[in-house]
Amino acid sequence: MKRPRWKRLSLRARLGVLVAAAVAIAVVLVSAISFSITRADLFDQFDARLQSYAQLAAKTASPAEALETLRSADDHGSGVGSGHNGGLTVQFLSPTGEVTGTAGAKPVIPPLPAEAPVAAGALGRTSDTRRIDGDRFRVWTAQRADGGTVEVAQDSEDVEDTLARLGFWLIVVSLAGVVGATLVGRVIARSALRPVDDLTAAAENVARTQELSAAIEVTAAGEIGRLASAFNAMLGALSRSRDEQRRLAEDAGHELRTPLTSLRNNIELLIHAEANPQRQLSAEDRSRLLADLDTQAVELTALIGELVDLSTGERPSEVAERVALADVVGSALERTRSRWPKVSFTAELTGAEVLARPTALERAVLNVLENAAKWSPPGGTVRVTMAVTPEAVRVRVDDEGPGIADADLPHVFERFYRADAARALPGSGLGLAIVDQVLTQHGGHAEAGRAETGGARFDLVVPPAAS
Repeated sequence: MKRPRWKRLSLRARLGVLVAAAVAIAVVLVSAISFSITRADLFDQFDARLQSYAQLAAKTASPAEALETLRSADDHGSGVGSGHNGGLTVQFLSPTGEVTGTAGAKPVIPPLPAEAPVAAGALGRTSDTRRIDGDRFRVWTAQRADGGTVEVAQDSEDVEDTLARLGFWLIVVSLAGVVGATLVGRVIARSALRPVDDLTAAAENVARTQELSAAIEVTAAGEIGRLASAFNAMLGALSRSRDEQRRLAEDAGHELRTPLTSLRNNIELLIHAEANPQRQLSAEDRSRLLADLDTQAVELTALIGELVDLSTGERPSEVAERVALADVVGSALERTRSRWPKVSFTAELTGAEVLARPTALERAVLNVLENAAKWSPPGGTVRVTMAVTPEAVRVRVDDEGPGIADADLPHVFERFYRADAARALPGSGLGLAIVDQVLTQHGGHAEAGRAETGGARFDLVVPPAAS
C-alpha cells in the first residue's frame, strides 16, 4: 500500500510546510480582519455623513434648497460634509410616497417599499444601498416635518475604490507573507533540526564503526537535548554491556581452560592405556580416574550453568511482582536443607513484601545459603534472620565456618574470585557474583562481613514494596 504523499515527506519538509502554513494562515486572517474592520469603519463614516445631510435637508423647503444648504455647510466647514458631497442627490417624497422633487447628480432616486414606514411615521429614518443608472449609491431616508420624507443619496464609488485598493495591497502583502513564510519555514526547519542531523550522523557513525565511545555534545535544551542525552546514555550502557560481555568471555575462557585440560588429560590417559595392553591401569587407578572424570564433568556442568545464569541475568526476562520475601527465603531454605543434611538451619523470618522477580531472588538467597553450608563444619548451624525498616528489608545469613579473611572481603562478589582457602573446594567463583547482580537489579545490594560466631556473614538488602 502506497503511503500518502504527506507521510513520504522528510521531517524537515514537514516542519517547513507547517511553519509556512501557520504563518500564511495568520497573514490571511489578519488581512481579512483588517479589511473587514476598515470597510465597516469607512461605511460607518459614510452613513454618519449621509445622516447629517438628511437631518439638514429635512429642515428645508425643497430639494434645491436642501442641496444648496448642504454645499454651503461644507463650504463653511461645519463638519457636516467638508467637501464630500460630490455625486450628491436630494429627493423629497410626499406622505403617500410620490416624488415631489429632486436635485443633484441623479434625476430621480427609485423609491423602495421600505420607505413607506418612514413616510407613515412608524420609523424615523432608514438607510440602504441602491443601484442608480449602473452606479452604487448609499441612500439615507428621514422624515420631514410636513409629514413627507427626504432621501439623500451619494455615490459610494470613492469608498469602494479605496476598499478595492486596500484589498489589492492586502492580497499583495498576503502573498508576500506566504512566500516569506515559506522561506522562513525552511530556515527554521533547518536550524531546529540541526541537532537531529548531528544525532543521525553520530548514530550512523556508530553503526558503521561500532565505536560506542563517540558521544555527541549536548548543546540544545528541551526535547532535543533530552534526546541527545538519552542517546549518550544508551551508548554508555551499550559500551558497558559490551565490556562486561568481553570480560565475561575472557574470564570464562580462563576458568574453563583448567578443568577442560584436566579432563582431556585423564581421557587421553584412559585411551593410551586401552591402546597399550602392556601399560594397563590397575583397577584401583582406573576407578580413581573415572571418579575424577565424573567430578570434573559435574564441575564443568555447574560452571557452564552458572555462566549461562550470569550472562542471561544481565537481561532479565522474568516479570517483577509483589511477593512476600519470607516465602522466597523459606523456599530457598528447604532446598538447602535437603542438600546439606549434616548442617543445621535456623530461621527467624518476618512479614515483608518486595517488588521482585521471585525465581531470580530465590536463586540469590540459595547461593548465599549454599555458600554458608559449604563452609560450615559438620553439625554447624546456619542462622537466617530478617529485619524490616521503612527504607529496606535485610536478610542476614551467619555461618560457623572459618569466616572471610580481611584481604578477601572487597573481592568476594567479583566474578571467578576464589580465596586461597577455597581453591581446594568445589565451586566456580560465580555464585556470589550472581547474588550481587540479582540484588543490584532489584535496587538493592549485598554485603559481606564477619559474624559474632567468627564465621562469614552475608546481608541481602532490598527495598520494600510501596504500600
